[in-house]
Amino acid sequence: MTELATLPTWRDEAWRYADFDALKAVWPDIAGQREAISVAPGETERRTIVLETADPNVAVKTLAVTIGKGARFDLHCLAIAADYGRIAVEVVLEEGAHFELGGAILGMGSQTLEIVTEVRHEHPNATSNQVVRSVLGGRATGSFLGKVAVARHAQKTDAAQSVKAMLLDRTATANAKPELEIFADDVKCAHGATVGELDKAALFYMASRGIPPGEARRLMMQAFIADAFVSMADDAEREAMEAKALAALEAMQ
Repeated sequence: MTELATLPTWRDEAWRYADFDALKAVWPDIAGQREAISVAPGETERRTIVLETADPNVAVKTLAVTIGKGARFDLHCLAIAADYGRIAVEVVLEEGAHFELGGAILGMGSQTLEIVTEVRHEHPNATSNQVVRSVLGGRATGSFLGKVAVARHAQKTDAAQSVKAMLLDRTATANAKPELEIFADDVKCAHGATVGELDKAALFYMASRGIPPGEARRLMMQAFIADAFVSMADDAEREAMEAKALAALEAMQ
C-alpha cells in the first residue's frame, strides 16, 4: 500500500475502487501522510476510528503499525460520515504478536467507503483476525481489500478474515477482495466473503411474531453489524461505537 506523490489510479490494486474525483480536492494535503504506531513487546494498544465529515466531505485515515514481540493491537473502525471515506492500515507483526480488526461500513446515497488492509506476518507464531461488515443502500459503494502476507520463516501463523456485506437496494455495490500470500508451510490461514440481502424468511418470521417491518429490519441490521465490535474489550467504547452505527442504520431506513 505505498502512498504515491501523484494521484493513484485504478491500476494500483489498493485504490481500484476509490473515488478519484473526490480525492483530487484533498490529495495535495494527504499524499504520503500516515500515522505511525509502534506497540512495544508484550504491550497491548487499542484504537478506535470513526470517519468524520470534512470540507470537502472526504475523510482518509492511514495507519502504519508495527506490533512488537508478544504484543497486541486492536483496531475498531466505523466508516459512515463521508462522501468518500477510506481507512487504510498496514501492519507488521513480530513473533507471537496479534492484530485484531473489527470494521463496519455503513453507506447510503452515493457514498464511497472503503477499508484497506495489508497484514504482514514476518515472524513465527503471530496471529491476526479481521472482521468487516457492510450495510449499503441507495447507490453507495462499500469495499474491503485485505491482504495477508506470510513470510517463508513465519511458521505457526494463524490468520483469518471474515467479510460480509448486506445490500438494502440492488443499486448499491459491495466489493470484497480478501487475499492470501503464503510462503510458509506450517500455517493456518482462512478467509471468507459473502454479499447478500436481508433474509426475507427471517423478516416474515419476525412479522409473524408481531414485530413491525421497520423494527425487524433495524434489529437484523443491528445484529449483523454487531459482529464487527464484539471483540472490543472496553464495554463503554463498544456501546459508543454501536450507538453511532445504530444512528447511521436508522438513517438508512
